[in-house]
Amino acid sequence: MHSAAALAPRDRASHEGIPVTAVPRTLLDFAAVDPFFLGSALDNARRLDLLDLIEMDELIARSKGFRGVARLRNALEVHRPVAFTRSGLERRFLALVRRTGLPRPSMNLFVEGYELDAYWPDERFAVELDTYDYHGSPTAFEADRIRQESLKLVGIEMVRITGTRIARESNAVADRLRCLLAQRRRELLSHHRIR
Repeated sequence: MHSAAALAPRDRASHEGIPVTAVPRTLLDFAAVDPFFLGSALDNARRLDLLDLIEMDELIARSKGFRGVARLRNALEVHRPVAFTRSGLERRFLALVRRTGLPRPSMNLFVEGYELDAYWPDERFAVELDTYDYHGSPTAFEADRIRQESLKLVGIEMVRITGTRIARESNAVADRLRCLLAQRRRELLSHHRIR
């Protein structure tokens, strides 16, 4: 038996008119009370097309300190596809994200007609991974500015992180990225409340 003092609205669902917990929250609760069968529960959720990794990551991010969070995070790793990356820089960036516990972004995703190196859909936030060799020409320089403006016009914030910074100050990059993501969440929440 497991009970919760309170459930956020997004942790609630209904099935055939019966109030139930949403799948991500059910899996978190399951991780807290029955770790031996957590793998089977995740397998079943995937088989039934109910395992949404973005929703799971969002739940984990807002459930720090809950019993079962670490166990659930570890169990989910086997369900994550290997991210498609085209460069060593993207692989180093993903390794930094994993090592520092940042939410995992989608990589090389087309959004609003642009391919984004790293993108967090819930935050509408992107990271462009820069190297001088690739972005150092006048044509690339101009195109990058237009791209950033176009994304801003459709409500997507983007920052640029260089390979040099990832190599030399990876912890500082991760700390700033964590702050930027939190700031973006607050902005979107504030905007949603105003509407």
